[in-house]
Amino acid sequence: MSRKYKFHNKSGLYFVSFAVVYWVDVFTRECYFKVLADSISYCRKAKGMELYAYCFMSNHVHFIFRSSEDKPMELLRDYKKFTANKIIETIENNSKESRRKWLLSMFMKAGKEKSNVTKYQFWQHNNHPIELWSIDVIKRYINYIHNNPVKAGFVVNPIDWKILVLGIFRMTIRF
Repeated sequence: MSRKYKFHNKSGLYFVSFAVVYWVDVFTRECYFKVLADSISYCRKAKGMELYAYCFMSNHVHFIFRSSEDKPMELLRDYKKFTANKIIETIENNSKESRRKWLLSMFMKAGKEKSNVTKYQFWQHNNHPIELWSIDVIKRYINYIHNNPVKAGFVVNPIDWKILVLGIFRMTIRF
C-alpha cells in the first residue's frame, strides 16, 4: 500500500476529501446536510476536532482539520461511520425522499462488493489525507475548498454556496 496518503504526523494539519460510493448525489436535501453539520459540531465539542475549512458538495466532502488528541485517522473514521449510519437512517425515514429505494439499493450494492461491510456502504473507503506544512499550502487548499462549488457550476461566488441553508458551511483561517 502507498505511503503517500496516510496520517503520518498525528498532530499535523490535514486536507482530506471523501466521497459517497459511486459518487451518488446524496447531499441535495437539507436534512442530509444537517447530519454532516451536526456531526461536525459534535466532533468539535467531544472528539477534539479542530476544523479550519470545509465544504459539503452534492456527493463529497472536503475538510482541513487537525485532531487535538493526535488521532486524526480515528476521528475521521468515527465521523464517517456515524454520518453513514445516520444518513442511511434519515433516508429510510424520510417520507419525502423520492429516491429512497434507489439510494438504498446503491449503498447495498456497494456493501456487497466489500467483505467487511454487513449491509450498506455509504462512504468510499479512501480519504486521501494530505498534510499541510506551510501557510502558502494551507491558503491554496482553503481556496480549493471554497472554489469547489464554483468550479462545479453551482454558484458564481463561493460565499453563496449553501450559506442560506444552514448558515455555517465553511469556516476559514484568518491570516
